[in-house]
Amino acid sequence: MRLVATYFVGLVFGLGITISGMSNPAKVINFFDVAGTWDPSLAFVMGGALIVTFIGYRLVFRAKAPICEPQFYVPNRRDIDAKLVGGSAIFGVGWGITGFCPGGAVPAIGTGDYRVLTFAASMVAGMFLARWLTRAYGRIKFSAQPAE
Repeated sequence: MRLVATYFVGLVFGLGITISGMSNPAKVINFFDVAGTWDPSLAFVMGGALIVTFIGYRLVFRAKAPICEPQFYVPNRRDIDAKLVGGSAIFGVGWGITGFCPGGAVPAIGTGDYRVLTFAASMVAGMFLARWLTRAYGRIKFSAQPAE
């Protein structure tokens, strides 16, 4: 059941990304080009996703537990640290330069376009690099206070 649900959710997500055109990097880059060929459709896709998510969370959390798991796994950390800020910045710059985010790139892999494959390979390499850096330097604490 869990595997079927996973595939179904992935299929719906991939179809939604593809039908909305968000797997097309030119469409995403045009969203960021507010002084040129601005295309607001990404804002509508994000707004629709927020509405569905808001309603979905309200319905799902009425249950005592999810269908395929014994309990809900909800993040409880609310602190903002250097890893969060750095990762967000890298994600945003990469998205703005390439027009791909992981959600749009994964369904587009099936096109065989070398740009998508390059992005996906770079993304996987970045994940391994981040894991290695976290293990190698994970014990270093970052502080907002200036060094003396």
